[in-house]
Amino acid sequence: MKVLILAAGLGKRMKSKYPKVVHKILGKPMINWVVDLGRKFGEVGVVVGRKAEVVKSYLPVDVKTYLQEPQLGTGHAVMCAKEFISPSDDVLILYGDVPLLKEETIQRLLETHTNARADVTVLTFIADDPTGYGRIVRENGKIRIVEHKDANEEQLRIKEVNSGIYVFSGKFLLDNIDKLSNNNAQGEYYLTDLIGMANNVETVLLNDPVQVFGVNDRVQLSQLEAVARDRILKELMLSGVTIVDPASTFIGPDVKIGIDTVIHPFTILEGEITIGEDCEIGPYTRIKNSILGNNVKVVRSEVEGAVIEDNVSVGPFSRLREGTILRENVKIGNFVETKKSTIGKNSKAQHLTYLGDATVGEDVNIGAGTITCNYDGYKKYQTFIGDNAFIGSNSSLVAPVKIGKGAIVGAGSVITEDVPDDALALGRARQVIKEDWAKLKREAMKNANHKE
Repeated sequence: MKVLILAAGLGKRMKSKYPKVVHKILGKPMINWVVDLGRKFGEVGVVVGRKAEVVKSYLPVDVKTYLQEPQLGTGHAVMCAKEFISPSDDVLILYGDVPLLKEETIQRLLETHTNARADVTVLTFIADDPTGYGRIVRENGKIRIVEHKDANEEQLRIKEVNSGIYVFSGKFLLDNIDKLSNNNAQGEYYLTDLIGMANNVETVLLNDPVQVFGVNDRVQLSQLEAVARDRILKELMLSGVTIVDPASTFIGPDVKIGIDTVIHPFTILEGEITIGEDCEIGPYTRIKNSILGNNVKVVRSEVEGAVIEDNVSVGPFSRLREGTILRENVKIGNFVETKKSTIGKNSKAQHLTYLGDATVGEDVNIGAGTITCNYDGYKKYQTFIGDNAFIGSNSSLVAPVKIGKGAIVGAGSVITEDVPDDALALGRARQVIKEDWAKLKREAMKNANHKE
């Protein structure tokens, strides 16, 4: 099976400098919704056009692309990808701005096509208002598509319309694609003209037309996002996930969540995410491209590109950045930021801490206000903290530096040299006390004010 996705249009009604198909639904570009669906059925090719390099940058490396320039209709788009088509393979035609097709719909289309040994099989639907759609006309045992502008009064009353989704026999497509003519008002080549050339045309009626709705402007983009969001949330809830307030929860299509996990209001989950069982996520939490184990709690926090193992608590007001790994039973508390750091089992950083480019062992306590000074303005450097170490509050660990196992860093220290195992490190200025200095200062200021 070959899957050809037509995605060459710019989408002028989007009023955007970006191609229409890279605009996102639930954090995922529309073209990637369609590519991911297509890859379940066969090799994928994409026809690109205006700003082709932008579209290509969103595609997986194994997806082949074909340039359509200028854009002269859907038939012309397929002509531009003729080398992708094989006479021995069927060809499924999809569109980069039609992101909500379901896998079972495509499966039913393919089964009908295969069983009938059809030249082409068309996905159709019943439109309450068929204005603008090509009508499915059945006459003398044949099926053809008549465009709205060309339909007579009787044909205009037909409500079964063309979705634009087809399966073609590869041989039929190659034999006939170059026979298309652009002898029409638009001067373009249309795939619909191939239906009239076919001897064996089948149709599959879709009961859920929203699956084939496309996006032409940002209003329609938001409408399809609402449909996608409701669909995803319903599937998750029926699979054993509690979503406290679906109206304020946004979960993308590549998110997997285990049973008995609770998602609180104002939570956004986007990208590729796996969340285990018995977790508690939110409220006011955003997670992207991360893996969470079982019994994880993330409250009022930002998580991106992180791996969080079982029984970890994060937040409130934490930020886990790319490359963070939290081992079992770690506690990351309020106003803690981590980046490219691994925190060992049972370790804690509960308050006001920055851990960047750090490797922290097991059973380590990081005091409030501690930071790893990992950047000198030119390069990043590593900090290593051994098992059972204790880092006192308001400490600065100036990388590259190693804190040994069981070592203690006194509160308020600036550590610039390695600390041996089980040692005490103090890196602060000696305290100086001047008796009555403050009292004398206030009296001097008071006398100065009286003289003025």
